Amino acid sequence: MNKAEVAKLIDHTILKPEATAADVQRVIDEAADLGTFSVCVSPNQLPVSTPDHVAVATVCGFPSGAHHKEVKAAEAAQSVALGADEVDMVVNLKLVKEGEWDEVEADIRAVRDAIPGALLKVIIESAALTDEEIVACCEASERAGADFVKTSTGFHPAGGASVHAVALMRKTVGDRLGVKASGGIRTAADAVAMIEAGANRLGLSASAAILADLA
Repeated sequence: MNKAEVAKLIDHTILKPEATAADVQRVIDEAADLGTFSVCVSPNQLPVSTPDHVAVATVCGFPSGAHHKEVKAAEAAQSVALGADEVDMVVNLKLVKEGEWDEVEADIRAVRDAIPGALLKVIIESAALTDEEIVACCEASERAGADFVKTSTGFHPAGGASVHAVALMRKTVGDRLGVKASGGIRTAADAVAMIEAGANRLGLSASAAILADLA
C-alpha cells in the first residue's frame, strides 16, 4: 500500500491526559496535512473543529473499562452530542476474565444503544487476553452491534497490538466487522504488518514518521 492508502486507515491519536487544546490542534492540523481518516481525542477535548475530510473519534470508559455500563453509555452519548463521529469503548475486563459473556455483551450494547448514529469500536485489550477470550470478546461485540473490534488502548502494561491478535480477530469477525490495530505501532513495517494481518484501521500517534517511510 502506498502512503495515501495507509493514511486513509489511520486514526491520528492524541490521548495523553496532559494534552492541551494547543496539542490537540497540532494533531488536527497534522491529520489534515497527512490525509488521515480521523483524529482521536479524549472526551474532555470535545468539541473540536476538523476539516470535512477528517472525522472525529473519541474514547469511552478509557483506559481501564472498569466503569458501570450506564456511565459508559452516558459518556458516549455526551461525546456524540459534542460532535464525535466514532467512539472507541473499552470492554469490561473483569467480566471478560470471569467469563460473563452475557454481561460483556450487555456492557457493549448499552453504549451501542446510546449512540445509534455513530460508529462503535470495542477495545478488547488483546495483549491481556487468551486466544479464547479474544474470540469470545469479538463474538460478544458482534452480537451487541459493534462496528469494529480494536486490539488495545495503548495504556495496558500487557502491551499493545500484535500481528497474531489482529489475524485472530479478523478470522473471528470475517468481513462483517472492522478490525483496528492500536498500541505500540511505531514503524512503517509495524503498520504494514498489521494491515496484512487484517487490520483496516490503525490507531497511531506516530503517523507522520510512519507515513514518511512509505512511498
